[in-house]
Amino acid sequence: MPTPENPRALLALEDGTFFVGRGFGRPGETTGEVVFNTALCGYQEVLTDPSYRGQIVTMTYPHIGNYGVNLDDVESARPQVAGFVVREISTRASSWRASGELNRYLAEAGVVGISEIDTRALTRHLRSLGAMRGVISTEELEPARLVEKARASRSMVGADLAREVTCAAAHRYAEPGVAAPGSARYRVVAYDLGIKENILRLLTRAGCDVTVVPATTSAGDALAHDPEGIFFSNGPGDPEACGYAVQAARDLMRAVDVRPIFGICLGHQILGLACGGRTYKLKFGHRGANHPVRNVRTGQVEITAQNHGFAVDRSLFDRAEYELTHVNLNDDTVEGFAHRELPIFSVQYHPEASPGPHDSHYLFREFVARMEARRGGRVREAEVHV
Repeated sequence: MPTPENPRALLALEDGTFFVGRGFGRPGETTGEVVFNTALCGYQEVLTDPSYRGQIVTMTYPHIGNYGVNLDDVESARPQVAGFVVREISTRASSWRASGELNRYLAEAGVVGISEIDTRALTRHLRSLGAMRGVISTEELEPARLVEKARASRSMVGADLAREVTCAAAHRYAEPGVAAPGSARYRVVAYDLGIKENILRLLTRAGCDVTVVPATTSAGDALAHDPEGIFFSNGPGDPEACGYAVQAARDLMRAVDVRPIFGICLGHQILGLACGGRTYKLKFGHRGANHPVRNVRTGQVEITAQNHGFAVDRSLFDRAEYELTHVNLNDDTVEGFAHRELPIFSVQYHPEASPGPHDSHYLFREFVARMEARRGGRVREAEVHV
């Protein structure tokens, strides 16, 4: 039976499909693009990833919350998802690392969730018809009215969400609880389009002194920090809506002295647009921790963490100066590219993982090696610890 802590709730999609379940987290109503994530664990990292801004995330693994939450497994200061959908929510936290349980964590953060629905059926529906707008509510329980609200909600196409999650001002990054590394050798400006904490940790551990700047920072203001490398981060929304970041990337690429530039996820898409390419929306996106990607240069397969709903179009490689470096083995989409002459490279997936495998940590070492090469030196891989 429904209780105040476990009220009746509905999830309605814009195509008229709806699911009846039980609410958790904060009672209320929320809208967003309904997507699914196939990771078996790492729900706290998913919840706090700014790339999920504006999205209602469905976890395909059926039992969520069993190991609780803690202060270490967060990718930003608070949960970023618009809503959360699970088959079963655990009311007990069973882990020595836990500092609380998931339901209370989401309630305190104001996140509306729904449980006890057939997440397998929902995932199959989204795989067939594509990600779509939806609404979760514990207040309005008339399906037809919720469907109309879903249809009236914001579309992800054209949405500039990087402005909603970026930092307010430039600042130097310092890993919480860790003294500033004495081995920091490379000055890096990181564009915060929705940057994950683990990206900053890995850049720092690779020997970088990182200054984080807002997404709207111009190329001139970025260069005023005298960086040896530029990083464009992950983030939410439509890359074509981030014209300010595309222009900054284009200007940085046209500088007399081009610094090494590295992009991840939305940053990869921003660089693709700055290079004269195009982006397009995927049917249901890639979200999970076990996506196979082939490194075209080496032939090796990396198992990767992914979270994106847009991709760079292959027409970019009609330009001779750009090289396809990584490809998705599930659908043959672009997962990485590089400039053949300039020190510019990017990947669509998440080499920092969190959650996910560490197959792609070498990309942070590659970034450092490019900065060292610009100095005229050579860095040995053993000297870079990630």
